[in-house]
Amino acid sequence: MSSSSSPTAARRPARADWIVLGVELALIATAVVVGVVLNRRGVGLYAETAPIYAFWRPHVGWGTPVAVAVAAVVIIWGVRWARTARWGPLLGAGYLAAVAWTLALALVDGWSAGVARRLTNQAEYLHEVHRITDIPAMLAGFSGRIVDFQPESWSTHTAGHPPGALLVFVWLDRIGLGGGAAAGMACILIGATMVVSIPAALRWLGAADAARAVLPFLVLLPGAVWIGASGDGVFTGVVAAGLALLAARHPVAPLAGGILLGFALYLSYGFVLIGLLAVAVLVLRPGRFLPALLTAAAGVAAVVAAFTAAGFWWWDGYQLVVVRYYQGWAAERPYAYWVWANLAAMLLSAGLVTGPALRRTIVAARHAWRGPAGDGTVARGWRYAATRPTILLPLTAALAIVAADLSGLSKAEVERIWLPFVVWLLIATAHLPARTHRWWLAGQAATALAVNHLLLTFS
Repeated sequence: MSSSSSPTAARRPARADWIVLGVELALIATAVVVGVVLNRRGVGLYAETAPIYAFWRPHVGWGTPVAVAVAAVVIIWGVRWARTARWGPLLGAGYLAAVAWTLALALVDGWSAGVARRLTNQAEYLHEVHRITDIPAMLAGFSGRIVDFQPESWSTHTAGHPPGALLVFVWLDRIGLGGGAAAGMACILIGATMVVSIPAALRWLGAADAARAVLPFLVLLPGAVWIGASGDGVFTGVVAAGLALLAARHPVAPLAGGILLGFALYLSYGFVLIGLLAVAVLVLRPGRFLPALLTAAAGVAAVVAAFTAAGFWWWDGYQLVVVRYYQGWAAERPYAYWVWANLAAMLLSAGLVTGPALRRTIVAARHAWRGPAGDGTVARGWRYAATRPTILLPLTAALAIVAADLSGLSKAEVERIWLPFVVWLLIATAHLPARTHRWWLAGQAATALAVNHLLLTFS
């Protein structure tokens, strides 16, 4: 028997996964303990349950048994079915399961607190919707209301984002879906579409088996606690759909993807980092890279031109939002804590499967770098690694998260803010052995249930 096939060799990856899991747990525990100490000393964390932005409030709700039931169905039957089901029914069932999981988690807090009133507080977009009587005038004057301590300053979330985020909820109101309940359900229904978009993108990129493996992990995403219901749920769905369209083989698809990603730039300033994922998808996409890139860029440019013509210049908005950012809690929140505690919060959103999955992805990247012939040629290795979506996409998402973290413009609340990147990290789960998927999914579900039942989270 060769050493590579011996029981000892087979156990080594599993042992390494356990070590990484231990590091993750230690990071989370340290962030919690240090957060408690800093809060007791009066340091301005402005997060009672740091590293998560929430209140400590153990509770159960009528969403509890539904959430447990959905998790059990996905873990017991969903994993096997995802490997064998026809593609259309699989995506449909995955979407419905994701909606059920997200809504059930929201209903742990009750219909009112979990959905209907979640987006109605003073800091949220809905606080401004009824004041918008003229959309062109709102866009033209948007930048003038970003800085705080003025009579007409925008509410916190509205000021902290470009006008596209507010527009989403204004448009919902205009079509008769106004109010907190409709807005909350829209966040859930749109956010859950990432369960369709990401596997579809993988399939179009030639990784159909990986798409089937990843789908249950997307369904039981712990971050669903914040997808339902927050504006970041909408952002996650829009970004995932835009990137998926870049992967589609129809010649017009990159244009449509570019339009969606262009609009995403007006949902959050941080989505400039989505450009890294967009380029990665286009590199992986079958066909010629440059024409697809130019087509997608044309879509982005059309959206930028439309907002600019309406009177909102993105760069001016970004500079003013940095001013607003440091007028609030960010001026006191210590970078020295959040720069690493953010990663603990991200793990509670992405799930503890993230570390072991990324470890295996890095190992796969190292092997892929050597090329199919194992000749170690750098050029050959890069070309081969760049054709592996299960390597390039999660590692690119990780790079974007690191960049966002180091920027200092994401101090706290990243468990929801980074969701559009986190869902692409989970592609790394395709590298986990199939026999372990149910155990990891159980851990994912347990993470979400623990967070949602111990803490009262905010959007």
